[in-house]
Amino acid sequence: MRRATGWALCAAAVVLAGCASGPKGGGSGGRDGPGANPPSGLNQTPDAEPRIETIRSSGGTSKPYTVLGRSYVPITDDRSVRESGLASWYGRKFHSQSTASGEPYDMYAMTAAHKTLPLPSYVRVRNPANGREVIVRVNDRGPFHDDRVIDLSYTAALRLDLLRGVAPVEIERITNDDIRTGAWRRGSDTMLAAAPTPVATPVRPAVDLGAVPSPVDVPSVLTTRIAVTELPPMTATKADPWADAALVNPALASQPQPSSQTAESAPGYWVQLGAFRERDGAEGLRARAATGLPALAPQLRVFNDGGTNRLQAGPFPSRDAALGTVAQVREALGIAPMVVERR
Repeated sequence: MRRATGWALCAAAVVLAGCASGPKGGGSGGRDGPGANPPSGLNQTPDAEPRIETIRSSGGTSKPYTVLGRSYVPITDDRSVRESGLASWYGRKFHSQSTASGEPYDMYAMTAAHKTLPLPSYVRVRNPANGREVIVRVNDRGPFHDDRVIDLSYTAALRLDLLRGVAPVEIERITNDDIRTGAWRRGSDTMLAAAPTPVATPVRPAVDLGAVPSPVDVPSVLTTRIAVTELPPMTATKADPWADAALVNPALASQPQPSSQTAESAPGYWVQLGAFRERDGAEGLRARAATGLPALAPQLRVFNDGGTNRLQAGPFPSRDAALGTVAQVREALGIAPMVVERR
């Protein structure tokens, strides 16, 4: 399953950022592509040209939303975002369908989908296996896989040499301030090179993507129709949100912390900070979160679900309580966590 475009149930579902998107299968290994007569010279398609575009502080594509039982809180300010993880792509199956921003998807344009970046945003994407870079305009939501950080248009994936399937990438948001000052034109030497240690799925050495057996890596092309539930607006947070331990589920803070086995079966709402193929990646983020957010440390757990190591904090008694923590984690660590429910 991959990102979010073209829902048949759009008119019936609660609006997600303009009611344009739903999970879909990732393009891989010839199951999706440019069609019989693609435009010539796609390899020379220029990057998206960053320009200052208004960031909505509320409503529309800035509203929190839920997809497949997981909650996402879009970023509504001009912060920098740097992530490492897997990229997927989509082609003719969704060409011309409406995106979350309301714009038609153009598989030949330099565009992309992201779960939480403002719509629209501009992102520099780098393929560490070959050093290629592109700049894309994010105008859609997805991909709704824990280990994937971006869903690329067919042409963007072509330019990065990622058409064989999902593959590791590094991404960095180009902020309005970068555009205003011209910093984005200085390229990877000043932007991607300055990126801190990745906090999402770590980039791994290049592999033969055509031979990857895991269904997480090379999914079939699949369109799933779903309903999207709009979440209530988030409440304002304190300037120092972690100074008050009551913001981190005080009921748990006063009790002995459960073992990993007990915590894994505990029902309730959890805040997922990241998902990793290797446990070392999850433990690294756990250590960073425990240092930056000491009040949250007792609630951090690493779960292995089907070979994916998930760092989660919880449980919280309600979705609203978990969403409050999402905002605080995002502010303190500069990552985009999400809410999951364990039953």
